[in-house]
Amino acid sequence: MVKPIYVAIGSIPVIVALLISVPLITKNEIPTSAANSLDKIDIEYTKHQLKKISYGVTERIGAQKTEVLFIKNNGDLKYSLTEQGYLQPDIRSKLDETKLNKIKALIKETGFIEIPSESFPIMENATEYQKSNVKITLNGRENQIHWPEQNVTSGFIPPIITMVESELDEIVDEISE
Repeated sequence: MVKPIYVAIGSIPVIVALLISVPLITKNEIPTSAANSLDKIDIEYTKHQLKKISYGVTERIGAQKTEVLFIKNNGDLKYSLTEQGYLQPDIRSKLDETKLNKIKALIKETGFIEIPSESFPIMENATEYQKSNVKITLNGRENQIHWPEQNVTSGFIPPIITMVESELDEIVDEISE
C-alpha cells in the first residue's frame, strides 16, 4: 500500500505545473515583451473591395473601394480611401505606443516575416470579394503577402495572417470614424 506522504509529495510537482501552464494556455494574446524600442517597423496595409464586371465576351475586375493604411516606426499613421474611383482626403493620426508595441510583438512572435509570399487562387464563381495586402519591413527584412477572403479561395489562409489583419482592421476602424 502506498503511504499518503508519498502521494502528497508526488502531487506537488503536478500542482505547480498546473499553476504555471493554465494561465499560459488560456491566455490568447501575444506578450508585448517581444517588442523592444530598437525594433524598426513600417507597415503598409491595403484592402480592396473588388467586383468582377462582365462586358459580354471579356471580364474585368475593378476596385469598388480601396483603403490604404501606412504605419511608420514612430507611430505616425496615414489612411487613404478611394471609393468609386474618387480619392478622399488623407487622414493622419498617431498610434499610441502600446498598440504599436502590440503589433510589433505580434509580428515578431508569430514569425509573420517568415511566411512565404505565396498566392491564393480565387474561385471562378467569385464576383464580389475583398482582397488584402500587407507589406511589413521589420529591422530591414521585408515581406509582402496578398490574400483574399477565405470564402473565395480554395487555399488555406494561415491564422497568423488573419490575426494581423484583424489588428490592422481595428486601427482602420478607429481612424476612419
